[in-house]
Amino acid sequence: MISLAARDIAHGLGRFVLTGMGLGLLLGVTFSMAGIYRGMVDDAQALLANSGADLWVVQKDTQGPYAESSSLPDDAVRGIRALDGVAQAANVTYLTMQVQRGETETRAMVVGFEPGQPGEPPFLIAGRLPVRSHYEAVADRMTGYQVGERIRIRRHDYTVVGLTRRMVSSGGDPMVFIPLKDAQEAQFLKDNDAIVNNRARTAANPALNRPGVPGLLDAINATQTSNHSVNAVLVRLAPGADPDAVADTVRRWKHLQAYTVAQMQDILVAKLIATSARQIGMFLAILTVVSAAIVAFIIYTMTLGKMREIAVLKLIGTRNRTIAGMILQQALGLGLIGFLVGRVAAELWAPFFPKYVLLLPGDAARGFAVVMVVCALASTLAIRVALRVDPAEAIG
Repeated sequence: MISLAARDIAHGLGRFVLTGMGLGLLLGVTFSMAGIYRGMVDDAQALLANSGADLWVVQKDTQGPYAESSSLPDDAVRGIRALDGVAQAANVTYLTMQVQRGETETRAMVVGFEPGQPGEPPFLIAGRLPVRSHYEAVADRMTGYQVGERIRIRRHDYTVVGLTRRMVSSGGDPMVFIPLKDAQEAQFLKDNDAIVNNRARTAANPALNRPGVPGLLDAINATQTSNHSVNAVLVRLAPGADPDAVADTVRRWKHLQAYTVAQMQDILVAKLIATSARQIGMFLAILTVVSAAIVAFIIYTMTLGKMREIAVLKLIGTRNRTIAGMILQQALGLGLIGFLVGRVAAELWAPFFPKYVLLLPGDAARGFAVVMVVCALASTLAIRVALRVDPAEAIG
């Protein structure tokens, strides 16, 4: 039976291999789609792990800095640092924006951090951390920046002094880290024209510009040129501290929302990535059906092209089981070639995707099993046609 299938494949080897390669490219797309989902989940977990935080404290009734907008006063961190079980607490800001480098722009998440605190880049692959209080940046290597290059964020130019990796937002945008004060200015402060207009409106308001209250107008104007808001407070707990207990204390006494690592994972994976997961699942289902249809059509066409040979086999007493096995082996051989080509193709083009593609061995094993099952099912149509052949056709 194996020799019959092998001889038939060898007879049209070129067409068989080319067909398998075409199927393989389609399977490569399927493997890549699964790898993109795995990469999104892995990026979300890396985002949480690399932040160095055990708790995320954000604005009340919001779902954290990665899922939606959050704003809280930067002095809230002082009260959080005084809580039992808190080892470190630091303000951070997150802002997704276009960062300029010369004439080009890169979409990135600009992160404001405090040196030596949770939220700073956990490791570098080149350069150093910022040592100046202003206008130095660390960028993820996905931005394409190099150490020493100049980039522009809002109104100011920054020098890239360090590079890191695997620091991307939940949307896949690479991160650029700058000092917290610079990030607060970039995110919250108005431009010069807006400040001038606000001062003019304030001066024209008699309730705010009172001659009998000296210094009132100056104090109000000062609030328009400074900002004391952040997006979140990252908390690192002391050894042995209960994250749930500390989070409950923050919610009860600080009137802020606090999330543990497990809760943030649920927000990122189960909520933010869920929509993308459904879309990828639909694509995988469609590609599986298309692959099955292609295999069924190819094996069916190959079977129709050798109906006379099958009739001869039946005439000389070849059992139906042997004929069915020959067609099944051809379908499985086609699937094997397609799987190998698809797996290699997915590995080759994965580095060129804008998003991280994670190809796991377990997914490859499950994919191989699915391909074999699909090919086996797709061969049933050709097998039915072959078994209905009248041996008399061999001499007709």
